[in-house]
Amino acid sequence: MSLLKKAVAVVAGSFLIALGINLFLVPLQVLDGGVIGIALIVNYMFQIKIGLTIIVCSIPIFIAAWFYSRSMVYNSMFGIVFSSYVIDLLEPYQYVFLYYVEWTPLTRAALGGLLIGTGLGLMLRYKASTGGTDLLAHMLSRRTGFNVGLLIALTDGLVVTVGGALLRGDTFLLSLVTIFCGGIATSLCTLGLARRAGAA
Repeated sequence: MSLLKKAVAVVAGSFLIALGINLFLVPLQVLDGGVIGIALIVNYMFQIKIGLTIIVCSIPIFIAAWFYSRSMVYNSMFGIVFSSYVIDLLEPYQYVFLYYVEWTPLTRAALGGLLIGTGLGLMLRYKASTGGTDLLAHMLSRRTGFNVGLLIALTDGLVVTVGGALLRGDTFLLSLVTIFCGGIATSLCTLGLARRAGAA
C-alpha cells in the first residue's frame, strides 16, 4: 500500500473527525464513544484539551497493541498525533458554526457522528487509526472476524452510558444518535476489511 495514500487517508480522516467533534458535538455537549468520548467527558467537566486527553488515554492501548502487532502501533502513531493536533487546532471555532446554521440538536448529533465515523473508517481502511478503542477494535476484528464498525459501536455504547449519567439530561440520547450514525459510517467504510485481513 502506498505510503502517500495512507498519509492522505490520515489527514482527511483527522479533519473529518475534528470537524465532527468541534462543530457538532462540543457546542451541545454531546458525546462520542471510546477514547474520544472519554476525552469529551473530561473536557466538559474539567476543560482539559480533547486532543491531549485522547493521547494520554490511548497510551495503555498502545502498550497492549505493542505486544500484539507492532505494525499496528506504527500505523496508528501518525494518526493519533495528527488527529489530536487537528482537534485542538480547530477548538477556537467550536461555536462559530452554531451561530450561522440553524439545525436541530438531533441533526447536529447525527451529522457529527457521520463525520467522525467516516473519518475513522477512512483511516482504518488504509490500515491507520487514531489509536484508542478503534485500534482495540481493529485487533479484535482480526481475531474474531467481526466488523470493525460494530465493535467500535459496542465500546462506544459503554462510554456514552457512563457519560450520560455524569452530564446533562439530553446528552445520553443525543450521544446514542451520534454513535449509531458513526457506527454505520465506519461500517460502510470498512466493508470487507476483516475478510481481507483474515485472508492475508
